[in-house]
This record gives sequence, structure tokens and C-alpha cells, in this order.
Amino acid sequence: MTAEAPVFPEEALTRDAYLGGRVTLLQPRAGYRAGVDPVLLAAAVPARPGERVLELGCGAGAALFCLGRRVGGLALNGVERQADYAELAWRNAEENGLSARIVTADLTALPPEIRGESFDHVLANPPYFDPEGRTRARDAGREAALAEETPLAAWISTGARRLAPGGRFTMIHRAERLPELLSAAAEHLGSLELQPLAPRAGRSARLVILRGRKGGRAAFRMHAPIVLHAGPRHEADGEDYAPAIRAVLREGAALDFGAGA
Repeated sequence: MTAEAPVFPEEALTRDAYLGGRVTLLQPRAGYRAGVDPVLLAAAVPARPGERVLELGCGAGAALFCLGRRVGGLALNGVERQADYAELAWRNAEENGLSARIVTADLTALPPEIRGESFDHVLANPPYFDPEGRTRARDAGREAALAEETPLAAWISTGARRLAPGGRFTMIHRAERLPELLSAAAEHLGSLELQPLAPRAGRSARLVILRGRKGGRAAFRMHAPIVLHAGPRHEADGEDYAPAIRAVLREGAALDFGAGA
């Protein structure tokens, strides 16, 4: 993507720190703003220096650039259908001193430069919610990031096609979508691993991270839940993340699959 006049005016943007300030993101004040989910997704990608990475629906680049900061020497590529957010991702790559190719496109109609390549890792944080039966967000960008328009199966099939043999696909999603997630993934990927994320000890998982390998043959593994917050309830102002999660969110540590209790 080439530099052009910013789509978002400067006064409509904030500059937000992730990974304890290791990553800085320009984000719209009133649009979609990345929370902890893309940071957890990035921490779950088992990338190594020199590998090629593609994020589908990269938004302003939270997951892509958190991964690029944790693992040096990656070839970073992002696809984002909303041109204003793709422009932000390009600017955020510059802001963080990371080299990245950002392409404005829908994942169901990838351009030749992406379709003609294969990647060691594909990651995705798709919209979580059915657009029907919910109140729409006032901001169009936020609504597009939250409400599913492209079927979940299309995210998985597109990602799997872009993987090199032996490449890995990593996705974060809501736990209630797990049946659909596993069904779609089983058609295209093997060696599936599921990591549930529970808000607190003794509570049901609300999020899951699924990893699969192109051509993988290992049996399916479901790990014990990783607990995000310490204690049975939130009892004081400030953060109460469990130590391992605090290390992921503030220090750029990897998320250790299978580290749940």
C-alpha cells in the first residue's frame, strides 16, 4: 500500500500502547478499537524468524504487529477489506518500524499477489457476532469488525488455501461457535489443537483459540482452559490478569498452549 492522505483525520485518532509500549497503534476514537483478543491471537502463533505470515482481516494491525514485535524477521502481510483501516495498518507498520505489506481486499476475492503466494502461518480474528438479533454499532467500521458477513467456513477455507504444506492456521473466536469452527477446520486442516480461554477459575470458557496444520496427521487435542484473570471476582481497581496472561499482554510473551490448570 502506498502513502496517501489519511482517511481518518488526525483528530479522530488515538495512539494506543500494546505489549507494555512495545507496539503503538493509531486507532479511531469512535470506530473499532482492538482489545486483548488480537494480542492473545498473536501470542498463540508459533512463528519463527524468517517465516511468512498472512493475517486475514488485519484491521489496524494489532495482531500482525504484536506478532512481528515478538518474533523478529517475519515477512508480514495483511489483508483488510475496509480501506480506511488498511490505511491505518500501513501507517502503524511505519509507526512501529516494521516492514509489512497491507492489501485492501475482501478475503473472498484476494488479489493475484496474495493468491499466488503461500505462507507459513495464517491468522484470523473474524467478527464474532451474527448481524441479526443484535443492536448495530453506530460506527460502520466497528459494526463491520463485530458483525459477521462472510461465513466462518470461508475464513478457514481461504486461510487453508494460502498455507504452504505443513503451514499453520491460528484463529480466535467465541466458544459458542466451536461446533461450526471445528466442522469447517476439519475439512481443510489436520493436527487440530484447541485452547479454551476462561475468564476465571471455575467458569466456562468464553473464547477459544484453534490451531491446525495443512497436511497434519496428529490426533485432535483439546487443552485444559487457560484462566485469564486471577481470583474468583474482580475486587479492586486496575488489572487482575493471571501472571502468564499479564506476561503475554504487557511483555510480549508467547501463549503456551497446554498451560491451563
